[in-house]
Amino acid sequence: MARDRPQGSDYTAPLKRLLLGLMVLCLIGLFLLWRIDSPRVERFRAQVIDHVVPSFDWAMAPVTGTVNILRDFQSYQRIYRQNQELRRELQQMKAWKEAALQLEQENARLLDLNNVQLDPRLTYVTGVVLADSGSPFRQSVLLNVGARDGIMDGWAAMDGLGLVGRISGVGDNTARVILLTDTSSRIPVNIQPSGQQALVIGDNTAAPPIDFIEAPDKIRPGDRVMTSGDGGVFPAGLLIGQVAEDPGGRMRVRLSADYERLEFLRVLRDYGHERVTDPGKLIAPETSLTMPGPAPAAAATDPGEAADG
Repeated sequence: MARDRPQGSDYTAPLKRLLLGLMVLCLIGLFLLWRIDSPRVERFRAQVIDHVVPSFDWAMAPVTGTVNILRDFQSYQRIYRQNQELRRELQQMKAWKEAALQLEQENARLLDLNNVQLDPRLTYVTGVVLADSGSPFRQSVLLNVGARDGIMDGWAAMDGLGLVGRISGVGDNTARVILLTDTSSRIPVNIQPSGQQALVIGDNTAAPPIDFIEAPDKIRPGDRVMTSGDGGVFPAGLLIGQVAEDPGGRMRVRLSADYERLEFLRVLRDYGHERVTDPGKLIAPETSLTMPGPAPAAAATDPGEAADG
């Protein structure tokens, strides 16, 4: 006995075909409508877009979010690549900086070995830094040169890169160097390129402060600090360091000398400069100049003797 076909199956297939045909017709009509070039049809299309498209924002939200995520990811990739490149460049710059410092130190040592004199008026004696045996000064070192080598109090001591301190106390075979960082140190300086006069005062720190600046607004971090030669303490033009600003806004000196590796110091011989007290000596030496003139007249004779003659 054959089974009876369900009633619903008799209408499902024709209904599907009908809906498919209607969809195809709607799509064809929509295509034709969008292809018609007419002002009325254009206005109709604009109205349809204004009414239909805003209502589909919720449907476009996932697509918009996905696009934004992709853009953010691409931007993150670019930032990551740039960060890696900057890290590599920073490592290269650190390597170049270290190489430059090593070359600078090597150049200074070679200048010491070759006895190169940048200033012909200044000569120096090189000494080895010894272990400090203690002194009233907190920041000081001992050298293995002394009076037998002609060392005198007040002479400047350098390490080949910058000024370290001054001689204070001379023995036969040793001499004590008071470092610039000691609290008893007071150095007149000239700050370049502004030419400002100031005073570097030791405070037992690695970066002594700069006080008594004539015009602080003309000084910038990175300016070179040189000895001014005022007061006859040091010769002029000796490099001390560069200006730096601490977190409190106070100007300090970043010393050029490597205080952590003081092995050899050179003591500059400075016998002082000739002092000119009479400006007239700059024009001509003290010699009596005789100007040519008429011969002196003969002495007058006594009138009586003349009458007798």
